[in-house]
Amino acid sequence: MALAYPLSGQPSFMHKNGFDVIMISANGKELPKVLSNEICPHIVIPMTRRITPWQDLWSLFRLIKFIKKEKPDIVHTETPKAGLLGMLASRICNVNIRIHTVAGLPLMVENGFKLWLLKLVEKITYAAATNVWPNSYSLKEFILKHNFTSSQKIHVIGKGSSNGINTERFNVEHLNPEVLEEVKKSFCYDGNCLYFLFVGRMVFDKGIIELVNTFIKLQNIHSNLRLILLGNYEKLLDPLPEKIESEIKTNPYIIHINWTNHVEYYMAVSDYFIFPSYREGFPNVLLEAAAMQLPIICSNIAGNIDIVTNDKTGVIFESQNENSLEEAMIKSMQTPQKSIQMASCLHKLVTNSFEREIFWKSMLLEYRNLIN
Repeated sequence: MALAYPLSGQPSFMHKNGFDVIMISANGKELPKVLSNEICPHIVIPMTRRITPWQDLWSLFRLIKFIKKEKPDIVHTETPKAGLLGMLASRICNVNIRIHTVAGLPLMVENGFKLWLLKLVEKITYAAATNVWPNSYSLKEFILKHNFTSSQKIHVIGKGSSNGINTERFNVEHLNPEVLEEVKKSFCYDGNCLYFLFVGRMVFDKGIIELVNTFIKLQNIHSNLRLILLGNYEKLLDPLPEKIESEIKTNPYIIHINWTNHVEYYMAVSDYFIFPSYREGFPNVLLEAAAMQLPIICSNIAGNIDIVTNDKTGVIFESQNENSLEEAMIKSMQTPQKSIQMASCLHKLVTNSFEREIFWKSMLLEYRNLIN
């Protein structure tokens, strides 16, 4: 999934600019998309997102075997499990340049033994890496504050992000009118309604519980409100409470859409983008919403606050706080012109600073400097 969506286009760009890139990931339904999008070869090595010690050891062994055979100059990992296994394997094989991108920290929402274990995993990953690239400045501060690694290893590429934003795709002027009409018909779009849109995994730590509860309160007062939830459930890793899942399924004013390649069209038909996540690195989805000139309401967490400035480019509320979320939604509805103006300001900032080729060129320069 990481290669198909968050990192799309990046491997091919590096391949076209002097690097022989080999992609490695677990198998999955997104693999055909990866193979059609990228010009680089891809190798499947099974990895899980859960804690699976015996399977992880087998994956580590296969990575070591592959790295010894290929002898790469750089190993660059992203996502926690691939980072742990990839950095350990490349350290064991004495690869000179070992880069791990930190695109978010699951430990931010954990406690007890699992928190201890996830902290240990991060420290091992960073110790095995020669370079640690958090994808936002606030994430960098968090890592240094908790002494996960030394400041000499840490660097943020450009102004942040893991891949920048495709401003050709996420552009209101580049939409296909026929696809737009199909999307509207798919959920019986009503121009008299006000649509709040969430895009992301349908899991606990994305703030879905607070979002659904708050929406129900407001919808009882404002009958024209609608909530679109775009994303897949992850019942094994981070399930939602049955009560919330049942509400999503049965509430006629909540529209759940499984993952789609038409994200930009759902953004185009919505009035507000709402993102109540508990933890992020540097969320691409906020960049995408900004590029689509959609007013943003988001939680005050690392990553979000690197993109949105409260009352200047969007509305920020306190994470995991339903009252704060409710106030932010009401405030946005009561000041629609200001919301549009703030969205316009953020649109200019994002398209000027986070266009993906700008980001890719910054990363390419880092690769070349490290090689030299």
